[in-house]
Amino acid sequence: MAQLTWLGHSAFQIQTMSYTLLIDPFISGNPSATVTAEQLHPTHILVSHGHGDHLGDTIAIAKKNNALVIAPNELAVYCGKKGCRFHAMHLGGAHEFPFGKVKLTIAHHGSGLEKGDEFLYLGNPCGFLLWIEGKVLYHAGDTALFLDMQLIGEMNAIDIALLPIGDNFTMGPDDAVKAAEFLKPKLVIPMHYNTFDVIKQNPNAFALKVKNCTVEILEVGKSREF
Repeated sequence: MAQLTWLGHSAFQIQTMSYTLLIDPFISGNPSATVTAEQLHPTHILVSHGHGDHLGDTIAIAKKNNALVIAPNELAVYCGKKGCRFHAMHLGGAHEFPFGKVKLTIAHHGSGLEKGDEFLYLGNPCGFLLWIEGKVLYHAGDTALFLDMQLIGEMNAIDIALLPIGDNFTMGPDDAVKAAEFLKPKLVIPMHYNTFDVIKQNPNAFALKVKNCTVEILEVGKSREF
């Protein structure tokens, strides 16, 4: 049994008996966050892409806790150059970790970090398939709807899909409904919405449109077991 906690935006914590994982820990500067970066003590951090609202506090948290950063190659190497332990991966690749297996999926988005007047290119964005405690979780990262979600759903019996619904930068509610249809998860949890005005959405309206699976709307800071 493990516990999934929404930390706001696209940030999640997964707690097992022996390991603590963070995904896209954007905490500092996140107006919806209910914890501070100093309160988080992960063993592993998964980062989907290099935008500041996803890379977030990764480097500071990883260095403080000696956590292993798992990310697409260019982003992982960047974290390594900043003093983090890292494991570099790339799209389509999978690897067994002590807590379970991770596979990187495609995500249609960007990946760059704003550095003064310029952007530092940090490779491809990704989503994550996670096999943990006998369950399969899919964190889509920041992405548009794409047809290969059908393949992800056909090839993997997904228990929980974490899908962005915010629009403007990612899928909106209607596209996320189609994503749920493609992926065929048992449960969908919406994410990446209402952090800022430009991604303001009504998750309850989204939930009413999803017909093929259950939708659970987590409040920020709340958890569910899986």
